[in-house]
Amino acid sequence: MWTNENRAKYKRDHLRYPSDLTDQEWAHVEPLIPPARRGGRKRETNMREALNAIMYVLSTECQWRYLPKDLPPRSTVYRYFFDWGRDGTLDRIHDALYEKCREQAGREASPSAAIIDSQSVRSAEKGGPRSIRTGSMQERRLTARSVMFSSTRKGC
Repeated sequence: MWTNENRAKYKRDHLRYPSDLTDQEWAHVEPLIPPARRGGRKRETNMREALNAIMYVLSTECQWRYLPKDLPPRSTVYRYFFDWGRDGTLDRIHDALYEKCREQAGREASPSAAIIDSQSVRSAEKGGPRSIRTGSMQERRLTARSVMFSSTRKGC
């Protein structure tokens, strides 16, 4: 319920961007960030800033090239976004925060029931959206290949 006490707790006016992580949120997420890879150069990127940049893109739906200049470079942020999506770090962060929200609401950490509608069942029958991005990328590559091969065959 939105009371004056709750409004003050969730107010984000003191942050640079509304999508930035608060100190309390960062305390929950920081242990889930994988350590730097062994060997090579020392990690120079501030992981909190990288995650703030990812949250900025996700909350504003802006393009990567429109990241504000006070955040890390877009190529660095995108690399972390891609790597963390592939190795499951983003899923672990989501799950940890989801469980924390449920506990704060006085519920069990994981739901005991689910609602499935016919649309969900239909998409699961087709293979489900394991990764919509991967599926669409594969489709584009296949289309591009078929166009390339068809244009080379005509010239023979």
